[in-house]
Amino acid sequence: MARTTDGDGTPVPQRLLAAATRLFAERGYDRTSVQEIVEAAGVTKGALYHYFGSKEDLLQEVYSRVLRMQQERLDAFADADAPVERRLRDAAADVVVTTIENLDDASIFFRSMHHLSPEKNKQVRAERRRYHERFRALIEEGQRSGVFSSATPADLVVDYHFGSVHHLSTWYRPDGPLSPQQVADHLADLLLRALRP
Repeated sequence: MARTTDGDGTPVPQRLLAAATRLFAERGYDRTSVQEIVEAAGVTKGALYHYFGSKEDLLQEVYSRVLRMQQERLDAFADADAPVERRLRDAAADVVVTTIENLDDASIFFRSMHHLSPEKNKQVRAERRRYHERFRALIEEGQRSGVFSSATPADLVVDYHFGSVHHLSTWYRPDGPLSPQQVADHLADLLLRALRP
C-alpha cells in the first residue's frame, strides 16, 4: 500500500493520527466513529486497518507517540555532560513544554485511558513508568552526591512534579498570561527549590 494518498505528501498514519486527535479532543473518544476518522483523514477504512488494528490502537498511539518523543528528549538530557542540577532542570522544564505543545494528546489520554484494554493500559503504564524511573534516577543521583536534599524520597518528588504536569490540560490556556516556556521555568524552579539542601 502506498504511504501517501491524494498526493499531499503526508504519510497516511500521520493523517489518521491528526484526524483522530482532533476528533477525540472535540467530541471525545467514545463519541467518535471510525468512519468519521477516515473521512476526516481522507482515507479508506482499509487504510486505517492497514496501519492501526482498531480505534483503540489509535487512542494508544495518540499518547504513546508523545511519550516516546519525551523519553528520547529525557534520555538526551540525562546523558548530557552537565551538572545534575542543570540536567534535571532541563528535563523538568522540557516535559512541561512538550506536554503543553501536545495538550490535546495529553487531555485525550487522561480523559479516555479507561477505554483501553487491560493489556494496552499495561503497555502504556510501563512506558510511562520507564520515563518516571529515568527522571527519578536524576534526582537520586543528585541526592547521592549531596547536590539535592534527601529529606524527601525521590519517588515523592517525581509524583509532585508529574502531578503538576498531568494537570496542565485542566487549566493551561494558550491565550493565558504565561507562555509554555514561562510555565515550564516556574515549575522547574519549584522542583529545584524543593530539592535544595
